[in-house]
Amino acid sequence: MATFYLRTATNGEYYFNLKAGNGETILTSERYASKQGARNGIDSVKENAPYDSRYEKRTATNGEYYFVLKASNGQVIGVSERYVTSSGRDGGIDAVKRNAPSANIVE
Repeated sequence: MATFYLRTATNGEYYFNLKAGNGETILTSERYASKQGARNGIDSVKENAPYDSRYEKRTATNGEYYFVLKASNGQVIGVSERYVTSSGRDGGIDAVKRNAPSANIVE
């Protein structure tokens, strides 16, 4: 089962990672000024994850593949890890869609 890990950065800001059951990070958030902001970000991921239209597939300058998850207002709420293949990226999207809505939160 996937889990959201809510963390504090060295500068005091908050962020979260969504990790798959195998411990691999599949989505990382932006930085938030408050813990509540990060928790709202997690809620937004849970809400938006099921919708194909919320994912934007991208290719990095080095040729690796990744995706971003956006809220309904177009704001980026999470960025994936990099993948060597586009099918790996698509598998990452499927993992977020399948697991994020019911994932637990660990602080």
